[in-house]
Amino acid sequence: MSRLPDLGPRGEGWVAIQGVLFVVIAASAFLPPAWEGALRVATVATGAALIVLGGILAVRGQRDLGRSLTVFPRPRGDATLIEAGVYARVRHPIYGGLVLAAFGWGLVGASPVGLALAAVLLGFFALKSTREEAWLADRFPGYPAYRARTKRFVPFVI
Repeated sequence: MSRLPDLGPRGEGWVAIQGVLFVVIAASAFLPPAWEGALRVATVATGAALIVLGGILAVRGQRDLGRSLTVFPRPRGDATLIEAGVYARVRHPIYGGLVLAAFGWGLVGASPVGLALAAVLLGFFALKSTREEAWLADRFPGYPAYRARTKRFVPFVI
């Protein structure tokens, strides 16, 4: 049982907060860049790579979830526990991919605000996934063992 609030029967409030964070992160690109020159070239290249890797991770997570996919943190009534594909290595690849892309966005925009907001997004997804995992553990008896053997957001990292 999680002490975090449900924020709606399916966790609708979590999705609303997430949407606001996405809009604010996207808007951070309109701030003037905080650095230029060779550093900017390096961070644009690194940021672009993080956006691509994050996109691949998130899309792979969506694809591997199949019919169990929902925008809400509470699992669908007909969902099954997916432990194959990218889910063999990480429990929340969509969240992880979005966080990687957000950090990439901050680097591409040379935006300390964007990078700070990406860190906020990571913290938010840590909380949201904790709430989600309580629902998953209630629903699927094998979830605690699965959680113990996989990373949370990014394979081999975190």
